[in-house]
Amino acid sequence: MATRYYINLPDPARARGNDPEFAFRAQGAEAFADELQDALRGDALFQRWRARQEDPDSVDDALGATDANATVVGKQEDLHVGLVVTTALPSSVLRQRLGLLAGSGWQLRDVTSA
Repeated sequence: MATRYYINLPDPARARGNDPEFAFRAQGAEAFADELQDALRGDALFQRWRARQEDPDSVDDALGATDANATVVGKQEDLHVGLVVTTALPSSVLRQRLGLLAGSGWQLRDVTSA
């Protein structure tokens, strides 16, 4: 069953992960949405992160889950960006991907069933 997550990027310029190799490169609501959607639909971001771990084989394979039907819609709202994520992925996977992309520069505003 899919879940809808309402995410806020309060300061989009600071919504960058700690490692530039994985961090958002986006400038604008639609670009943030596109990058996150790609990270949820495919495993390229996860595979790059996994390869950089000290022991890649010990990384939990569940973190590499993907959802080909995931959607992310971005909207500029005053000075912040709102993202609506609809996915069947577990919240732990969404949090891990957002952490890589945005670091601590994101907030979960609400969760509903989709």
